[in-house]
Amino acid sequence: MIGTIVRFVVSALVLMLIGYLLPGIKVSGFLGALIAAVVIALLGYAVEAILGDKISPRSRGLVGFITAAVVIYVAQFIVPNYLQVSLWGALLAAFVIGIIDAFVPTELR
Repeated sequence: MIGTIVRFVVSALVLMLIGYLLPGIKVSGFLGALIAAVVIALLGYAVEAILGDKISPRSRGLVGFITAAVVIYVAQFIVPNYLQVSLWGALLAAFVIGIIDAFVPTELR
């Protein structure tokens, strides 16, 4: 349980950092980032449950990258007060998150 909470807090911090550094993505504070991180995680799990592990946003490769970008882009429609993302911003965010995931294993976040 504590590990899950830590993962969401770290994901929210990464989302805030991405929102600060990259054009095309705007996150409304830490609470907004935390809510957006939960929504993105739930959407990612739903995609994985429906389409399987090979199309998971967590999988590496082009399909995983595009799926992650779509998940981030769709999340803004679920929490419009907390997250605003352009298509370009979703692609950049998916790229940066993919790089972070390559260096920080999911089990540690």
